[in-house]
Amino acid sequence: MAPPLLSLKNVHLTFGGTPLFEGVDLQVLSGDRIGLVGRNGSGKSTLLRIAAGLVEPDSAERFLQPGTRVAYLHQEPDLSGYGTLLDFVEDAFPEGEDPYRARLLLGELGLSGEERPAEISGGQARRAALARALAPEPEILLLDEPTNHLDLPAIEWLERELARSRAAIVLISHDRAFLEALTTKTLWIDRGRSHELGEGFGAFEAWRDELLEREELERHKLDRKIAREEQWMHGGVTARRKRNVRRVAELAEMRRQKRDARVQQGEARMEVSAAERSGKLVVEARRIAKRYGDKTLIEDFSILIARGDRVAIAGPNGAGKTTLLKILTGELEPDEGTVRHGANLEITTLEQSREALDDAATLSDTLTGGRGDSVTVNGRQRHVASYLKDFLFQPEQLRSPVSALSGGERARLMLACALARPSNVLVLDEPTNDLDLETLDLLQELVSDYPGTVLLVSHDRDFLDRTATSLVTLDPTGRWREYAGGYTDMLAQRGPLEGATTSSQPAGKAAARQARTPDPKPVSQGRAAPARARKLSFKEKHALETLPTRIQELEERIAALGETLSDPGLFARDPDAFTAASEALSQAESEKAEAEERWLELELLREEIEG
Repeated sequence: MAPPLLSLKNVHLTFGGTPLFEGVDLQVLSGDRIGLVGRNGSGKSTLLRIAAGLVEPDSAERFLQPGTRVAYLHQEPDLSGYGTLLDFVEDAFPEGEDPYRARLLLGELGLSGEERPAEISGGQARRAALARALAPEPEILLLDEPTNHLDLPAIEWLERELARSRAAIVLISHDRAFLEALTTKTLWIDRGRSHELGEGFGAFEAWRDELLEREELERHKLDRKIAREEQWMHGGVTARRKRNVRRVAELAEMRRQKRDARVQQGEARMEVSAAERSGKLVVEARRIAKRYGDKTLIEDFSILIARGDRVAIAGPNGAGKTTLLKILTGELEPDEGTVRHGANLEITTLEQSREALDDAATLSDTLTGGRGDSVTVNGRQRHVASYLKDFLFQPEQLRSPVSALSGGERARLMLACALARPSNVLVLDEPTNDLDLETLDLLQELVSDYPGTVLLVSHDRDFLDRTATSLVTLDPTGRWREYAGGYTDMLAQRGPLEGATTSSQPAGKAAARQARTPDPKPVSQGRAAPARARKLSFKEKHALETLPTRIQELEERIAALGETLSDPGLFARDPDAFTAASEALSQAESEKAEAEERWLELELLREEIEG
C-alpha cells in the first residue's frame, strides 16, 4: 500500500478550556475523495485548516509527502491586496509556471478576470476562490463548503470539474447530492473524535444511525436517563428520517395530482375558481413580465398556486428568482400582467440574515420578546422549553445568550421564531445556506408538516427533491416555466440544457456504473415475477391488520402527552414531570414512526403481490 499524501494522527485541540478534538485522525491517500461531515461546531473547518498547515493544534503528528502541493479553499476568501481577480488566481501558481489555466477557469466560471475584488458579489468571490484552488492542479484539494453562494449551473460545473480532477479531495459540504456524487470515503467528526467509513456519503447516514443506536443501547444498560437524552441529541434524526418514508409517499401523490391538474388546464382553472370560496386559492399570476432597463427577467409567465402547494424556484444567479418571489407575494408589482391573491393570507418570511438575532438576548427572550416563559403556537400556549425542544434545544439552553450558539443552532432558532408566528404562507429564500445536515433534516420535516403553502428559493437539489410539489425554473427557451415534482422530475420533463449536467452523478461515474450493471432479464409473459409468486405470511397479515389500531393508540398517547407539555407552568412547577413527559413523548413518537414504516412496507408488499 502506497504511503499517504497527507496524514494527521491523534490531533488534540482545546478552545477556551473546552476540548474540540480528543484524538482525531485523518489520512489522505492518492485518489481519495473524502467527505468530512459533522454537526455545526464539531470542528470540521478547523481540522481542514490544520491539514492545510494554517492552524497549529495542541498536539498532533502531521505528515505531508515532500513536494506535494496542497490547495485550500477558504469559506470566506480574502481578496484584499489584489488589483483584479486574475491577479488573485495567478498568485497561486509557483514562480516560473505558466498560469494559462487561471484565465481558462475564470472564463468557465463566468468571470473575465478583470473584475476588481472591491466591486464583486459573494458568489463571484467564491468562483474566483475556486479557480485559484483548481487552476494549479494540486495533488491535494481541501475544500470548505465549495458550493456556498453558487447557483445550480455553477454547482453542476464544479461537480464535473472535481470528478475529472486527479487530485485527492477532502470536502466539507452540507449538499447531499454533491457529497453523494463525489465522495468515496467519509470521515465523521462527532464529540471530539473521528470515525471513518470506507464508503461515500450515500452510505453514511445509515451507518451513522447504526453507530448511534449501538451506542445508545450500551449507554442504556448503564443509565436509562442518559441514554434517552443522548437519543434526543444524537439519534433523533433517525426517527425523523423514518417518518419521511410516509411523507415521500404523500409527496408523490401530491405531485401526481398536481401533474394531472396541469395537463387539463381548463379543468384546473374551473376547479381552482370553485375552490376559491373555501380559501384554496393562494396566488394566481397571469402573463406577468418584469424588466430592468434593457434586461428582461420575467416574460409571459403564469401560475396558479393552491393551498398546500410547495412551490420551489431555482435557476442561475441573476436570473430573477428573488424578483419572481417578490412579485408572487405582492412585495413587487409586475410591469405587465396581473397577480391575484386569495383571501386572508398571512405571510411569514424566514430571514436568512443571522444579524437579525440579538446576540445579548437569551433564547427564551428571543422567542417570547421577553414576555414570560410561554409562546402561542397554533392557537395554544406552549412553554418555551417544550417548543424549543422540537428544534433540538435542551432546557438548560433557555437562559443562554444567542452569542453562545453555533451557526446551525442560530439557524434553528430563526426557524423556531418564524414558525411561531401565525401564518398560512411560508416564504423561504435560500433557507439551506450554511445549515448542517441535522438542521436540513429538521427544515425538511417542518416544510413537509407545514399546513399552509410554501414558496421557496433554493439551489439544494436534494432539498428540492424532498420537499417541492412543483419547481419553477428556466425552460430551454430561457423563459420561466413550472414543472411538476422536484429537481430530478424537472430534468426528466425538461431534458438537458446546453452545457448543463443531467444528473447529480458525474458522467464518467454514471457510465462506469451502467457498464457494470447487466441488462435486466426479461420476465416471461407466461410466468409471474418472483415477487408475485410469494404470499404474505400469517405474521405479516396480522401486522397489516393490527398496526393501524396500534398507530391510532400511539397518536392518542402523543396527543395526551402534548397536552400535558403544553401547560406553560409545568416546567417551572415540576421539572422532573416535564422531563418524564418529554421522554415518554419521544418514545411514543419513535414507536409510531416504526409502526408507520412497517405498515407502509407491508402495504407496498401486499400491492406488489396482488398486482
